[in-house]
Amino acid sequence: MMTAYNFDEIIDRKRTDSIKWSKKHLKENFNAEDSFPMWIADMDFKTAQPIIDALIRRAEHGIYGYGYKSDEFMAAAVNWQKKRNGWDIEKEWILFTPGIIPALNFIVETFCNKGDKVIIQSPVYYPFLNIITNNGCQIANNSLIYEQGEYKINFEELEAIAQDSKTKMIFLCSPHNPVGRVWTEKELTRLGEICIRNNVLVVSDEIHSDLIFKPNHHTPFGKISEEFRMNSIVCTSPSKTFNLAGLQLSNIIVPNERLRNELNHKLTTIDIDPGSFATVAQIAAYNDGEEWLEQLLIYLEENLTFIDQFVKERMPKVKLIKPEATYLAWLDFRELGLSDLELQQLMQKKAKIALDDGFIFGAGGELFQRINFACPRSLLQQALESIERSLQGLD
Repeated sequence: MMTAYNFDEIIDRKRTDSIKWSKKHLKENFNAEDSFPMWIADMDFKTAQPIIDALIRRAEHGIYGYGYKSDEFMAAAVNWQKKRNGWDIEKEWILFTPGIIPALNFIVETFCNKGDKVIIQSPVYYPFLNIITNNGCQIANNSLIYEQGEYKINFEELEAIAQDSKTKMIFLCSPHNPVGRVWTEKELTRLGEICIRNNVLVVSDEIHSDLIFKPNHHTPFGKISEEFRMNSIVCTSPSKTFNLAGLQLSNIIVPNERLRNELNHKLTTIDIDPGSFATVAQIAAYNDGEEWLEQLLIYLEENLTFIDQFVKERMPKVKLIKPEATYLAWLDFRELGLSDLELQQLMQKKAKIALDDGFIFGAGGELFQRINFACPRSLLQQALESIERSLQGLD
C-alpha cells in the first residue's frame, strides 16, 4: 500500500542543532538571528518513513558500538546505481567516507602534489575552491559559458587548461551546483576525452544525481566507457536524496584498482567506517525509500514552477535559471544594477532572507543568489514575498 507523504507539513527545526536554522549560524553568516533560512543544502522535510522506522529500531537496541561496511550496506549502494542509473558497479569498488567534502580532501591529498592544478568550472560549489587551496594546489578555472539563460562548458578553454603539465585533476560537478545543469552524455564524453588525452583524473561529484527533473537523465561519468571508468572517481551519497546529511556517509566509487588502493591507503590511516545509524539509514533509504523520492521530486518540481511563475509575474527584473536537477535555484539579479555588496545587504537587511551570495561560487556568480526550495510551499511563498518587498522602490 502506497504511503502518501505530506511535504506541506511545517516542522520546527530551531531546537535540533540545525546549522540551517541556528541563530548562531544565521548571525555569523547573515548578520541577523531572525533571517529566514533558505541557504545551506538540506531539506525541511521529514525523510522516508522506512528510514525513520529503521533508525528507531536501531536506537531502541540501546548499544551503539563501532559499525562497519556490511555486505547489506554495500549491496544497497550497488543495487541503487543499477536501479536508478543502469550502472553495474561492484561492491569492491566502493570506499566509505563521512561525506563528499572529506572525500575530495582525501583525493587531492592522495593524487596531487603541492603546486599542482585542479580544474573547477565556476560558478561552482564553493567548498571546491577551499579544498584545492588548503591542500597547497592551484585552482585552474574553466568558467562555464552563460548564454541566453543556459550554461555550457567552454571546451576550447578546458583543452588548453588540461594541456598544462601541472594540471592533474578536474572536479566535475554533475549535476552542477549551483546552476542546475544535468550534463548530457555527449558533453560528458567530450570532457572525458579531453581528460584522457591530457592525463587528467576526473573526480565526479554526483551527490545530487538522484534529484533530476524529467525529461532530463543523469549519466554517471564512470558508466560511459571502460576508459572513462578507469580514469575516474565517482562520489555518491544518499545524503541529499533522503535528507540524511547529518549522518555523515558517502560512497566513493573507484573502479580502477590502482587508484582505489592508493586512496584506501589514505583512508585506512585515519580508520573511518560508517556509524551504526549511517549503515541502517543507507540500507533503508536505498532499499525502501524510492516511493518517497518519487513523491518528493513531484513536490520539488511544483515548487520550482511556483518560483518561476512568481518571479515572472511579481519580480520581472529577476531571472530564474531553471534547474534541470537539485533543489537549488539560481536567481539572476543583474538587471537591478546593484553591486554585490548592495545586493547582499538588500537580502540580509531588508528582505531578511538567508540566501547564498552568488559571488562565493567564484567567477560568473556575481549578482546571483542561490535559494534552497526544498521546503513547504507556504515557507517558499513567504520567502519570495519578502524578496519582492525588498525590491520595491528600486529603479
